Amino acid sequence: MLELKDVCFTIRKDGEDANLVDHVSIRIPKGHFMAIVGPSGCGKTTLLKTIAGLNPESAGALIWDGRDLSKEGDFSPSEIGYVPQFSIAYDPLTVDESVEAATRLRVRSKSNAELDGRIDRVLEETGLTPIADRPVKVLSGGQKRRLGLAMELVSDPKLLLCDEVTSGLDPRSEREIVRLLHDLSRKDGRIVLSVTHSLAHLELYDSILVLHEGRVAYHGPPEQLTHYFSVKDTEEVYPRLATQTSERWKSSWEKHSVAYNGMLEANRAKLVKSGALILPTSSPEQAAEGEKVEEEGTKIPGFLSQFGTLLSRRWRIFFRDRGQVLLQLAILICFPLLVTLFSDKAKDPIKRFSDTRQTDIKADIEEQASVQADQIRVGSAISGIIMFQVVLLSLMGSNNSAREIAGERLIYEKEKFGGVRPFAYLSSKIAFLSCLVIAQSLWMAFFVNWFGPFRGDFVQHAMFLLLVNGAMTSVCLAISALMRTSEQASLLSIYLVGFQLPLSGAVLALPENIESFTRPFISAYWGWSGSVEGLQTQVHDAVKSVIDTSLSASQACTYTLCAHIGVGLLASWAGARRHQWD
Repeated sequence: MLELKDVCFTIRKDGEDANLVDHVSIRIPKGHFMAIVGPSGCGKTTLLKTIAGLNPESAGALIWDGRDLSKEGDFSPSEIGYVPQFSIAYDPLTVDESVEAATRLRVRSKSNAELDGRIDRVLEETGLTPIADRPVKVLSGGQKRRLGLAMELVSDPKLLLCDEVTSGLDPRSEREIVRLLHDLSRKDGRIVLSVTHSLAHLELYDSILVLHEGRVAYHGPPEQLTHYFSVKDTEEVYPRLATQTSERWKSSWEKHSVAYNGMLEANRAKLVKSGALILPTSSPEQAAEGEKVEEEGTKIPGFLSQFGTLLSRRWRIFFRDRGQVLLQLAILICFPLLVTLFSDKAKDPIKRFSDTRQTDIKADIEEQASVQADQIRVGSAISGIIMFQVVLLSLMGSNNSAREIAGERLIYEKEKFGGVRPFAYLSSKIAFLSCLVIAQSLWMAFFVNWFGPFRGDFVQHAMFLLLVNGAMTSVCLAISALMRTSEQASLLSIYLVGFQLPLSGAVLALPENIESFTRPFISAYWGWSGSVEGLQTQVHDAVKSVIDTSLSASQACTYTLCAHIGVGLLASWAGARRHQWD
């Protein structure tokens, strides 16, 4: 039994409180199929989200099987299923893989046989078995709606909430989905609530809840809808609502609610008597045993299980996205090649002063000028090549993670609602991105050293390339986790990379008052400075002769870049935990 007692959801609008859900009171028994209808903006989706707990109720109480959810804890992930308006599956995966991933993330199975049995049952219930091997990206609108239902049914929820799952479908597909929801409500006493703008196929529902400006205007049998509103056809209900204020409709409903609730109970009794509605019955001992079995069967998997599922799915999606694979390969090959194009000057030997003092002053001056010019040429080339590598790896880091979380925000929020642990999700992202960072950084270091020898400590240089890539990847991952959309995250990450070179001081030294403020935040400076400090003495002196920016000790560079990585991961964790359901 689901009961709403004077439930409100209030927001601040123009400096005043506005009730988007205004004192809604209804009772919904087990095995009930209810439609929530009303004009656009009447609060249908808002009410559904309030029931789901996505919108915390501002007043009133939500009672589920005698439990006050606001006081005794919210729904457990296995008790509730929520099918949103948007797709909750990844296009590169197949139907079977999508349902399997949802099952592994939401249900702890004792064996592979149990897992496969649950998947096969859900596919059969939703009519997806014939297209189980079909990629999600080629599914029709109706098939995607069925897939969304299947991914929620894996945990056998007792309350299934559906938000506009029939919108945009042709009449036949719409009726098939409504019929499917009707059949699902007849299984194990499941309650199914469906938000819909359509007034077609109302005869398949047990009751219709009509909202007007957040208030209840009607809740009763579908066959009484036209009679209550004094219209000839259901399509006339919405225009009829506009003839009176929501307050008057609410007052009218409060006068007639008892009679219509009686009709609903009478219809329910007929369904039970005829066998059309079969509710689970058992003795107290059997019920207790059944609850224990159910609790064990729908227990959420542990961290390692969810982490493994999420990481495996991420790699599968990566390798099936040919565009992404080709882009990564192109970056991996082309960026080091770009660096080597400018490496010829860096290979030249640096002239030294002769051991014997020139007696000719003119010759001595010419020698000093020649040595200095040589130092400037080679030092400038080496400093530029190191900074070029650092900036390119910063760009790689941005490309790695700028869209990693923001690009799948809606799916992640839905999976988090279904029981996915934010720590497992973030850990899978870190593991995936770490592989990219290691491959990109070490390949850059080896390739450039092979074709344009790095004149210093190769291990130290490779380490700083790895750290600067890791720092930018983690910072951009944080941006991705904190932003609502992938466009916002990508734009901010691009700006961040764009400021790396001018603010690093590697090309032109900044004023001291600006440099002291910006330097701690510029990963490129610390990667460049740490690598320069590892150069051979003569090469290091040549670089020092052409730059005005002071260099930091290698140890300080290491600590600072590690701090960038740590701050980025902490901010990513904060963003991953934060509720950002639109």
